[in-house]
Amino acid sequence: QVHLVESGGGLVQPGGSLRLSCEASGTIFSIYDMGWYRQTPGKQRDMVATITNDGRANYTNSVKGRFTVSRDNVAKTVSLQMNNLKPEDTAVYICKADITGVTRSEGTNEISRALYWGQGTQVTVSS
Repeated sequence: QVHLVESGGGLVQPGGSLRLSCEASGTIFSIYDMGWYRQTPGKQRDMVATITNDGRANYTNSVKGRFTVSRDNVAKTVSLQMNNLKPEDTAVYICKADITGVTRSEGTNEISRALYWGQGTQVTVSS
């Protein structure tokens, strides 16, 4: 089965930095777009940054110039470097990837393409 696992969240003071990482595991044939979303209680999940498999990045306006998304196609990871963090960046950050891999359905293995989400990692920006 394909899984995404995030790491790197935590508590940081305003103006500080954090680096999030997300690793895809399982039997994977191709990874297309990868990215980071964030969610706060009672609100919808919003896109923060995405990156194509050839390295083209896209950011939501509020993080441009402060966050940088990158990926390592060999290691099957996507990272988010977050600088000059603000209290309004506080959220659960969730990794997403579009992957063709092996999944198990009703006792049989099959190759399929699907969107996968990680479990999320908490980022808290507070003094």
